[in-house]
Amino acid sequence: MKVALTIAGSDSGGGAGIQADLRTFAAHGLHGASAITAVTAQNSVAVTAYVALEPAMVAAQIDAVASDMAVAAAKTGMLANAGIVAAVAAAVERHRFPFLVVDPVMVAKSGDRLLDAAAEKAYERLYPLATVLTPNLPEAEALLGRPVRTREAMRRAAEDLRARGPRAVVVKGGHLEGDAEAVDVFADGTRLLELSAPRIDTIHTHGTGCTYSAAIAARLALGHELLEAVRGAKEYLTQAIRGAYAVGRGPGPVDHLHPLTADRR
Repeated sequence: MKVALTIAGSDSGGGAGIQADLRTFAAHGLHGASAITAVTAQNSVAVTAYVALEPAMVAAQIDAVASDMAVAAAKTGMLANAGIVAAVAAAVERHRFPFLVVDPVMVAKSGDRLLDAAAEKAYERLYPLATVLTPNLPEAEALLGRPVRTREAMRRAAEDLRARGPRAVVVKGGHLEGDAEAVDVFADGTRLLELSAPRIDTIHTHGTGCTYSAAIAARLALGHELLEAVRGAKEYLTQAIRGAYAVGRGPGPVDHLHPLTADRR
């Protein structure tokens, strides 16, 4: 049984964060371990409050898992503040996980901010440790300090972010307006590619970024080549969005477990 580790915040509504990551790992046949960085009070409408854990406690969780289990891949999600970013980077340096997917979670689907401004600068320490960095358009804009609103801008953003140290970058185009396809840009220094999938007409997309990055980590843990892992994760996410459902008054979660439940529908 391969082990995947998620280092992220907890979503009390169950659609994103640690909860989405663990369900995604389970759907890929992996044992999911977790290091919680923050506890959020949220539902399908808003994040009403959150408390970040002490950086030492975040590091202690990572150390506890890594000292006992062979972590095949890890991913980061909500890291909340610069202290946690630094603690996570130090832990990753200690344990040298084979693969690390860095999802620079900054803003929730509801628009609520999940990362303080000082932490954006701290991410520079994570760049060279990342197998792949997976920002959406608002996150790419924040990291680069410039607009990213077109496919060409996405391509430049992917190349510029990759130059900061990650082995590869996937700039996610879900926020791109006026496009019939959901287009992401993949860059690894050799390949610069657009990855397309049909854009599904639904509001129920809570946790898509977490799910995508967790699926990439899962597939890397299973031995997939990097681009193959990203392509497969995008297909997994597309099918998960097809099965998305409402559980509250706002955007609901995607169907993380669709590979396990498709035959029951």
